[in-house]
Amino acid sequence: MPTLERQENVFVLSLGDGENRFHPDWIASVNGALDEVEKTEGPRALVTAASGKFYSNGLDLDWLSAHADHYLDYVNSVHELFARMLSLPVITVAALQGHTFAAGAMFSLAQDFRVMRGDRGFWCLPEADINIPFTPGMSALIQARLAPQTAHEAMTTARRYGGHDAQAAGIVDRAVDEGAVQTTAIDIAQALVGKAGDTLGAIKALMYAPVLAVLREKNNPLG
Repeated sequence: MPTLERQENVFVLSLGDGENRFHPDWIASVNGALDEVEKTEGPRALVTAASGKFYSNGLDLDWLSAHADHYLDYVNSVHELFARMLSLPVITVAALQGHTFAAGAMFSLAQDFRVMRGDRGFWCLPEADINIPFTPGMSALIQARLAPQTAHEAMTTARRYGGHDAQAAGIVDRAVDEGAVQTTAIDIAQALVGKAGDTLGAIKALMYAPVLAVLREKNNPLG
């Protein structure tokens, strides 16, 4: 399960060492960590990281298929997590040490910056291959955070981007060696801890107001 620690003024939210899928308990744990980050006063920033093969492999489709009657509540909880991260009043940096797929890739896009391992691992939106359409909220998030041509390619072809290709496409900000992923993310975050606060939150909320509105609608279908 996700855990939160603090390195000076940078919170590091470790998502786990498995596939880090969006199980309801996992979502609740992430939200609890974000509560802690938000209620803390003073300079601060947030890095999300993981260990192992995956950063996140997206929605917990096994849980969802076994709890189909909860599917609207589940999708809304995922949307709300994206919205919360997108408008969080601190600088956020995703440290992508492994595969970052589907909702995991969208979660990374909801953060301010992304650092990815350059030699192994893929960033991918596989929905076109697995026959799961994007919800309106997901589509809005992706198109708000990526250049139009990149969003089109990523969404319609399910291309798997390696770190350097992802950087060239503007999906991630830096592609670095494996051992430098988290330290680089922390360095970026540490340089921007002074931006935390209500003004930053207001800037993000206004910048992404249309996306936040769609994400927070309670009737978005999963597809």
